Amino acid sequence: MTTIDRVLGAGIERIDGPAKVRGSAPYAFEQDPGEPITHLALVQSTINRGRITRLDPSAAEATPGVLAVLTPANAPRLSGELTADLPVLQSLDVHYQGQVVAAVVAETSEIARAAVGGVRVEYAAEEPDVTLRADRPDLYAPAQVMAGFATDSVIGDVDGALSTAAVTVDATYETPAQHNNPIEMHTSMARWDGDSLTLWDANQGPHTIQRDLMTAFGLTAGQVRVISPYVGGGFGSKAFAHPHQILAAMAARVVGRTVVLELTRQQMFSLVGHRTPTIQRVRLGADSEGRLTAISHEVVEHTARIAEFAEQTATATRVMYAAPHRRTTHRLARLDVPPPTIMRAPGETPGMFALESAMDELAHTLGIDPVELRIRNEPPRDPERDVPWSSRSLVECLRTGAERFGWAGRDLRPGVRTDGRWLVGTGVAAATYPSRRRKADCRISVDGRGRYLVEIDGSDIGTGTWTALTQIAADALHVGLGEVELRIGDSRLPFAGGAGGSTGLASWGSAVVLTARQLRARLESLGGQPPPDGLTVDGGVPGPSPHAEQYSMHSFGAHFVEVRVDADTGEVRVPRATSVYAAGTIANATTARSQFLGGFCMGLSMALHEESLQDEHFGHFVNHDLAGYHIATNADVGEIDISWLDEEDPWVNELGLKGIGEIGIVGAAAAVANGYWHATGRRIRDLPLTPDKFFR
Repeated sequence: MTTIDRVLGAGIERIDGPAKVRGSAPYAFEQDPGEPITHLALVQSTINRGRITRLDPSAAEATPGVLAVLTPANAPRLSGELTADLPVLQSLDVHYQGQVVAAVVAETSEIARAAVGGVRVEYAAEEPDVTLRADRPDLYAPAQVMAGFATDSVIGDVDGALSTAAVTVDATYETPAQHNNPIEMHTSMARWDGDSLTLWDANQGPHTIQRDLMTAFGLTAGQVRVISPYVGGGFGSKAFAHPHQILAAMAARVVGRTVVLELTRQQMFSLVGHRTPTIQRVRLGADSEGRLTAISHEVVEHTARIAEFAEQTATATRVMYAAPHRRTTHRLARLDVPPPTIMRAPGETPGMFALESAMDELAHTLGIDPVELRIRNEPPRDPERDVPWSSRSLVECLRTGAERFGWAGRDLRPGVRTDGRWLVGTGVAAATYPSRRRKADCRISVDGRGRYLVEIDGSDIGTGTWTALTQIAADALHVGLGEVELRIGDSRLPFAGGAGGSTGLASWGSAVVLTARQLRARLESLGGQPPPDGLTVDGGVPGPSPHAEQYSMHSFGAHFVEVRVDADTGEVRVPRATSVYAAGTIANATTARSQFLGGFCMGLSMALHEESLQDEHFGHFVNHDLAGYHIATNADVGEIDISWLDEEDPWVNELGLKGIGEIGIVGAAAAVANGYWHATGRRIRDLPLTPDKFFR
């Protein structure tokens, strides 16, 4: 057996595990800048919309231990090219509640936070507009939605096909605002050395943060270094720069010392984005055998008044099922809210809740098993682009999952199975996520003793990149894991796009493979031995797969769940679930299972708990902590059977990797909601499935 067969795909234990368990892996707050650290605390607006009329920092400035109070009157000026809420402390205008209006730098965090109360701020407040409705007269179509997708797509005569269909479904589904809550709060530690800035930061891609810092302060790439080798989760909230990174750098420049800013859990509900709420009308038309003739998916969601963020909620509907007549649209409402951002599988997560719920409703109307309905509508080619699939194993995922779960013999009727006071049902939903590759550069060196150094600015946000990328490198170099040293998480390393869109390992791994091939070719030309002073090769991938236009590239999966609802209290439990995925090559069996499992649990959390409640009068998120914003815990998660198919896809990238960070959450909430309906006979179309909705 070769080294390649032994390493790639094996369940290698995490290389970074021992350091994390021992507490020696430094996260952003734990970095040692080589000098005493000062601390930054924030003064935040108490209104959603208006203007500061008075700001008096004198009491805070007089507090012993306070080094500076930054306000719009004295803060360093930033570049006018910054967008959204990054031009922090540059204006007296207030655009959302929680916006930073001043910041205190002090010797300790306790002094800084205490001094925040000494900054007096008065406002001329305007009535905030924070309510999303589908009938708003000011809804508009953005130029495009996120990831470059077209805003609308219309094929055929959808309304005509719906009007003549034998069977139709017409339902509106709603998902609430949700907040990313990684276990590591967003933290930035900044230090200036002359005109050069170093930022130790919690992010999903140092080069992305470096770019915005360069823009903000008018610096070159050589003047800004962003370091983040270990990151405690992100779910999208750490993919882009936010005000805290700009503020840390700004404060460090003002006081001439290292400054650290760690957001509180409450501050993360206003300063680092959220998943937009959605209102989705889905209409399906089908013949009497269940074959779709028309699909319409119309989405309304919110964005911030100061920055447009258009989530691609209906795009998964464009690839899931065959139908000759198709329509997907997106409309936005500009509201007085913090700028939304990506949250694990943006678009696909709320969009597939609506589509897969509608498919379940159609199956019930037709009296067809919902697994069979999906199989009958399997498209042989991408139904929107009319190109072949690079690979598509959804039908096999559905059949394999049904067998593993014990789906056969399921009574199609809802509300007929009980266990004491528990109403028992089962639900299914499909999953999909696009497979993409981004530009990534890589440098591999070998010394005279045959040890390899692999350098690439990838990120490990808890997903296992340290381990999986080392496995990929060892395989590509035909050496053992112990002969490879990996360096990631530093903007001084060769460029790589951030960890997001399930593109990380597919992009970074491809860059490593191609660079390793170049190095091996050079070594072979030298007789197989490195020169005494070593050898270095730079390589990478320029961007998307060269086959991206010829094929439609996606991962697929299927979720099966058992749902129990207490007939007396409305409590919902999910004691068991089965998920099967088809995601190309799996680099590490252990970390892959963790990603699939974590994604499903996040979908379960979406189904049962997660909801950011906004006060319509005052405009703020009311439940802005983990006491009020509920997420799934161990007690909510039952037995979960995770598996995947052996799937080869030579077209997606050099490794056949499709990316797995996000597909686990897609469709999971729909499977739970479908199981809830089967248990109770009640169709809940607005998440989450809280106990009170059982009694509506």
